[in-house]
Amino acid sequence: MRFLTLLCATVLLFALSIAHADPPDLALAGVYEEGVALDDYWVSEKLDGVRAYWDGERFWSRGGNEYRAPGWFTEGFPDVPMDGEFWMGRGRFAELSGAVRRFEPVDESWRQVRFMVFDLPAVDRVFSERVLAMENLLEPSPSPFLMMVAQGRVADRDELMALLDDTVAAGGEGLMLRRGDSHHSTGRSDDLLKVKRFDDAEAVVVAHLPGSGKYRGMMGSIRVEREDGRQFRIGTGFSDAQRRNPPPVGSIITYKYYGYTTTGLPRFASFLRVRNDEPEGP
Repeated sequence: MRFLTLLCATVLLFALSIAHADPPDLALAGVYEEGVALDDYWVSEKLDGVRAYWDGERFWSRGGNEYRAPGWFTEGFPDVPMDGEFWMGRGRFAELSGAVRRFEPVDESWRQVRFMVFDLPAVDRVFSERVLAMENLLEPSPSPFLMMVAQGRVADRDELMALLDDTVAAGGEGLMLRRGDSHHSTGRSDDLLKVKRFDDAEAVVVAHLPGSGKYRGMMGSIRVEREDGRQFRIGTGFSDAQRRNPPPVGSIITYKYYGYTTTGLPRFASFLRVRNDEPEGP
């Protein structure tokens, strides 16, 4: 009996050791503002996917937890680190998140997923050269589940805004800009910028506030807290189903807003989604 107990403990510790690692060093996006010299940047679509890091053998989340993709999904993947997003297509984030976070992967769901690569972080070259490296590595792709995010150029702000409008009209979220002469770096900088018609940010849910009128008996709004400790309410952007089953207290949500009030709080803050980008445990 003691042997079996020790054996089970050893297996559990081994499982935990491969399920969690140090969080990968990822680049984070700043926000595009008018006046940026666009001839320095590449432009691509901002996908509404789940960020994932391929280390050459396995996928990892931003928090250092493993995404358990089926073996057939990664067959043919190159053994070099790739930064990208799982994606099912525009407007399918909730379905995608539920699929890739499951502890036991479901083949039927994963067959609809693609890993969209937008950087090769281990290649010690500027981004324009990494774009060529991605094209050489992924075009044609060695796997039907692996694709490179298309990278292009725009001449000026008018062309950028026209592309943004076309992308949003087609159901996309926005655009990303990446400085062509930048080496891979971690954290937030002007080397990587997001372009959207609205701002977005993340906050932690600290309370559910009851609804009234047609929302009586449901959640009316949530109280959230930013990284700086300031709290505010969000009462729009929710479906009736989300009001009946609101984001749990302690969860991280993404909200959109349009600048700031005179007191420094987000103006017209509206719920977008729960940030479900960590895999489920066993």
